[in-house]
Amino acid sequence: MFIAGEASGDQLAAELVSALRERLAGQWAQPSGDAQPRFASLEPQCFGAGGPRMAEAGVELVRDLTRHSVIGLWEVIQHYGKFRRFFRELLRVAVERQPDAIICVDYSGFNRRFAAAVKRRVRARPSGFHNWNPKIVQYVSPQVWASRADRAYQLERDVDLLLSIFPFEPEWYARRTPKLRVEFVGHPIFDRHPVQGEVETSAPPGRSPPFERPPKPLVLLLPGSRRDELRRHLPVMVGAARLIAAKTPCQFWAVLPDAELAAEAAALTRLQTLPEITAPEYQPEQPPAIRCSFGDLPAALRQATVAIASTGTVTVECAYFGVPTVALYKTSWSTYQIGRRIVRVQFLAMPNLLAGEEVFPEFIQPAATPENIARAALELLTDDARRQKTKARLARIIASLGGPGARLRAAAAIVDLLLEPAHSRMPRLG
Repeated sequence: MFIAGEASGDQLAAELVSALRERLAGQWAQPSGDAQPRFASLEPQCFGAGGPRMAEAGVELVRDLTRHSVIGLWEVIQHYGKFRRFFRELLRVAVERQPDAIICVDYSGFNRRFAAAVKRRVRARPSGFHNWNPKIVQYVSPQVWASRADRAYQLERDVDLLLSIFPFEPEWYARRTPKLRVEFVGHPIFDRHPVQGEVETSAPPGRSPPFERPPKPLVLLLPGSRRDELRRHLPVMVGAARLIAAKTPCQFWAVLPDAELAAEAAALTRLQTLPEITAPEYQPEQPPAIRCSFGDLPAALRQATVAIASTGTVTVECAYFGVPTVALYKTSWSTYQIGRRIVRVQFLAMPNLLAGEEVFPEFIQPAATPENIARAALELLTDDARRQKTKARLARIIASLGGPGARLRAAAAIVDLLLEPAHSRMPRLG
């Protein structure tokens, strides 16, 4: 059983499904005293909650959670009733179908509670007649190292295996929760884009084809994968694009994860309700032409001079392709007020966290203004030496992420867990 609730998790899960099928299909049957072996070389049955990529990979979707993705405490509270229904539905399905493994992909708030609910049920019925005790795997560590570190103890109690994609996480957990099994499998970006410098010449049907390397600097606008992020970030990005265009000739390209968000982005870029420009040194004209497309991020990154991006997963992709980036993040007032009191890390963009310094300029909440973002982007656009220095730092960061084969290493770790002796599958009491 897989549970993924966001676009990035949907892609991760789909990649893992194919690797698990390959690994299990070739696994020798395990001898046992039974008339039939406990494990045979058969492809696994996969079901659960996720999105279109998982469905394409052959996962039987009980619920498409990616259509309901939100971010921020207040936003979750607004939809609490809906998510509670989804939670109960998936828990009922898990109990009815009793999978050997439940693989929770990112989506930490929902999945942490789901793992706890499954293990509570297992511990409450430990007799031989009720011996369902699925292995629970968390793929991608929750960012407990950034805030609410005590949640690591819940993971230690309820999760059988945590698959980490960042190199500093195993040591962090080892110091606090030594009984939690953590394996660094590397970042999946190497498998998605094996050749960093090669420019694509075609695109999948229905997606915008890439164009030739632009004669003018190309600025990418990457507002995020959720509708809330799009509506908060894109107007600020368009405002920054106006200011940049007033200073230097550029092309602008907004890339979204799907056609629906791309259409909404195109509509937003045409609106006149943009943030007011307060910097007197700028005299912006009308909003510059902004190309909006979906599904062609690698082609865009290979051609980009600079990116303006939300602080999420996409900043790692910017780093992988060596694109100097200005990062920003805006959320609701209530979520920001809570976050600023509990977050214990200096940066939000992952390349900055990995480097321990500000490689990508960051602007959070009140600082995320068109003026601030435009100034930082213009410094990168007009200073070739600074861009080259940033690219060199990004290459060192990416080199720490494990190299190709993350999905295969993740699949191997899960299969090893499933093939452990049967006595290790008995419920842990207490």
